[in-house]
Amino acid sequence: MDNNNYPPPQYPYYPGYNYPQVPPQSNFYPPPNTVSQPIYPPPVSSSQGYTQQSYYPPPSQPVPLDYTDQTFGSSHYGSYHHYPVNSHLNHQDSLSSVSDSSPHSYHLGDSGREHPSVYPPIDGLSNLSLSGSSASASTPPQLSKLGGQKYHSGRLPRTDKLDGSGSLYSHPNNSFSGLQAGNVAMQAVVPYSGSMQFVPASSSGASLKVLLLHGNLDIWVNEARNLPNMDMFHKTMEDVFNIGSVNSKIEGQIARQNTSDPYVSTTIAGATIARTYVISNNENPCWMQNFVVPVAHYAAELKFVVKDNDVLGSQIIGTVSIPVEKLYGGEKVEGTFPILNTSGKPCKAGAVLVVSVQYNPIELLRLYHHGIGAGPIYEGVPGTYFPLRKGGRVTLYQDAHVPDGSLPNLQLGNGNQYVHGKCWHDICDAIGKARRLVYITGWSVWHKVQLVRDNKSVSACTLGELLKIKSQEGVRVLLLVWDDPTSRSILGYKSDGVMQTHDEETRRFFKHSSVRVLLCPRVAGKRHSWVKQREVGTIYTHHQKTVIVDIDAGYNRRRIVSFVGGLDLCDGRYDTPQHPLFRTLQTLHANDYHNPTYVGDTSGCPRQPWHDLHCKIDGPAAYDVLTNFEERWRKASKPQGIKKLKSSDDDSLLSIERLPDMLSLSEAHSVNDDDPDSWHVQVFRSIDSNSVKGFPKDPKEATNQNLVCGKNVLIDTSIHTAYVKAIRAAQHFIYIENQYFIGSSFNWNHNKDLGANNLIPMEIALKIAEKIRAHERFAAYILIPMWPEGNPTGAATQRILFWQNKTMQMMYETVYKALVEVGLEDAYSPQDYLNFFCLGNREASDIPGNQPPACNPQGLSRKNQRFMIYIHSKGMIVDDEFVIVGSANINERSMEGSRDTEIAMGAYQPNHTWGKKSSGPQGQVYGYRMSLWAEHLGFLEESFTRPESIECVRRVRSLAEANWKQYVSPEVTEMSAHLLKYPVEVDRMGKVKPLPGCETFPDVGGNIVGSFIAIQENLTI
Repeated sequence: MDNNNYPPPQYPYYPGYNYPQVPPQSNFYPPPNTVSQPIYPPPVSSSQGYTQQSYYPPPSQPVPLDYTDQTFGSSHYGSYHHYPVNSHLNHQDSLSSVSDSSPHSYHLGDSGREHPSVYPPIDGLSNLSLSGSSASASTPPQLSKLGGQKYHSGRLPRTDKLDGSGSLYSHPNNSFSGLQAGNVAMQAVVPYSGSMQFVPASSSGASLKVLLLHGNLDIWVNEARNLPNMDMFHKTMEDVFNIGSVNSKIEGQIARQNTSDPYVSTTIAGATIARTYVISNNENPCWMQNFVVPVAHYAAELKFVVKDNDVLGSQIIGTVSIPVEKLYGGEKVEGTFPILNTSGKPCKAGAVLVVSVQYNPIELLRLYHHGIGAGPIYEGVPGTYFPLRKGGRVTLYQDAHVPDGSLPNLQLGNGNQYVHGKCWHDICDAIGKARRLVYITGWSVWHKVQLVRDNKSVSACTLGELLKIKSQEGVRVLLLVWDDPTSRSILGYKSDGVMQTHDEETRRFFKHSSVRVLLCPRVAGKRHSWVKQREVGTIYTHHQKTVIVDIDAGYNRRRIVSFVGGLDLCDGRYDTPQHPLFRTLQTLHANDYHNPTYVGDTSGCPRQPWHDLHCKIDGPAAYDVLTNFEERWRKASKPQGIKKLKSSDDDSLLSIERLPDMLSLSEAHSVNDDDPDSWHVQVFRSIDSNSVKGFPKDPKEATNQNLVCGKNVLIDTSIHTAYVKAIRAAQHFIYIENQYFIGSSFNWNHNKDLGANNLIPMEIALKIAEKIRAHERFAAYILIPMWPEGNPTGAATQRILFWQNKTMQMMYETVYKALVEVGLEDAYSPQDYLNFFCLGNREASDIPGNQPPACNPQGLSRKNQRFMIYIHSKGMIVDDEFVIVGSANINERSMEGSRDTEIAMGAYQPNHTWGKKSSGPQGQVYGYRMSLWAEHLGFLEESFTRPESIECVRRVRSLAEANWKQYVSPEVTEMSAHLLKYPVEVDRMGKVKPLPGCETFPDVGGNIVGSFIAIQENLTI
């Protein structure tokens, strides 16, 4: 389990708070269709281009909405801080609301055109009562014309000084003013509307409406004025202890006085969705930052939290709160707002924040209406670090190896046969033919692994031997491997480490060769607190898996190709679609046994089968994978400590532009765009400026590269952006294989403030709900491991299963409520649209060895001759036209950007899309999905070509249920298919329960729905 499972460090844990339970509001919808399967609307054949548009400065008058151009970009993550237990504030940006006795209340009609609540509110969120201090607030002179109204916002207590890593998903600010921070002559540049606009609080006896915002928020955070000096106490402490002033390089400011260092976090439903950069020592900061933020949140308010970033941590100055009801109609809310403290009083006389917000609902965002690759000038996922690259080729792989004849033949729409790729064979061949460079990144790289095992004509050398040979031939061989902090090799003392990544062993193997190995620890920036640095270094990893080589481009030229995906070049990964348990223990896996589930003697036990997804990119996008490696290498090779005294720079990286025989990026098109087999490819990442060298120091420059601001860090979160965009644009079905599936905790019934704030699960559920209301078919198939790798009874594993169960429950309830809204709850069940599966195998053959029977997991596994197939995949297929493959799991660790470092690619064939074919495309993406289904189900049939149809959904579910019965049967029989129903019961109302008679995993134990065990959240989400 390479993404998790460290022994938890001793961090404080704070339980979540709950909201009152109320019944959902009723809505009126058109009567349901009378036909059993609603018919899709005719495909749209017209092409459209999409461009990004920003207004600067923000216009004073409402601008006519052109939803064609609404786009969104990279997600952004901010930091959070732990509060004392009795404060009821778990995170810096998870702020409790305060109401007072103001008689003012907003209603939907006040905003103009209405958008009724088209989604049912999740239990515990509807009509949320926001109560708190009712202390009266005095009104400053400049606000007297409002008659002493009180406001629903306020300053909160100082945070605890332990830096955390909260979740923040937004777009990068895509426009900056030319003004320097501190310029307060704003009226001459930005024409704001007349007088200041105030948002009164709801009365203590009233509640703000909780509404679903699903679409994009266009947010401008312009400036603040007259902020209080929050550093007076810290200035005194600095003078006493001679600390001196601290200057952050990322801010690019020189301290001229000791006053507040303000920034603004924007939060909704407790999740931070946008964050400005910090401006040092300024009580009148000017940001002029624009964020286009994807949202899928039930909320009553949108909050702007103004904070001071000082030497001891962050302190909340005050808040501005805008009722969601005021945004719901789509009109722009803009103006100058007072910054208020917890008692509803201004934090300082005249302290104000200038912002504007406009909500664009999903149904009006045309970018998502025509599928993934609509139109010939489609420009890919907007707002990302790397652009869409055209004129390439992609090879898609399942498992490390697919033997000839092991999967059925499959014909594509153009009459060609789908070719099942052989991943490790192709990697070995590409390394062997490299002439200039071989660059490898990995969570784990083991020199002893043998890539090719079933071809006697190929030398049986190990990866380490092959790399040494290439290095001796003059090829530049560089390995960038995560440095497991628990593995050590000091003065003869050797420790393999908790995760068994072989990092020190591999480094020692290449020590006296020309192969350069960098063990790269996952570290936080030096400006982070000691606690934050310890958390990052202990819990998080470098999780990317890439191989980059040069290949023959013809005419005595070379070009770059890159392999990207979930497969590390290490032990335990080699497998085939048959996923043997016992049969290959003495042959293919004789020196490659891997099963971390068992503790103690594993003699005669099944190996853990390994299922994964990978790909090869040939063309311009391969150069972006190379750029990622170069940026990471330069950061990792930067001298630290005493090594800074050396004057020599690392010159290991080859300068591609200086190699006369190497094609440049602009020359690297491997195929013309009009070729029917052409691909468009885009590279995405989760990574921050602590792991790469090359991000701009100035955040205003960074936003031009679609990077976003974290606390003392710049972040690329384009993987999350790509997933959200693909899901929103899906028209027919979504197929996911992933090692983890946790997210959207802000919409759970409980533990809403957990911090698993990625939008992916909620976006899938809302996509299904949207299609149900439109009386159209849609299906989501989600494959996850039976349990996370490791001991299923362990605390960390049980907690992951618990969060996973909460995610499932939220999704199924959302689907069920949509069925109720349109009166289809009797005709269909939630599982007619959404299903979770896992993989398992059973062999009815003699087990090698003669082990005595035992009642422990080892003995039961030998007796029943079964074990799960571990799904380590990280991929998604949408509508048989778009595919994402990479290293990123669907959890906060992989999506957040400042936690695990990840890389992925998204690709499609422009000649094989719904928009191009006006029917189901049958190109390589289609062939890939069908090949995966053939592996999992053991055969193919006609209904599988229509995965969105009710026949296909019910057929696949019935097959998986039958396979599960075979898996758990007392009789040992050979399994020819591996797809299993995930072992939980989902009733017609969407309630997820333990499977009757099977509450724990067969043979190995552990609650299937998990257990709530109090350990550090950041480890398990």
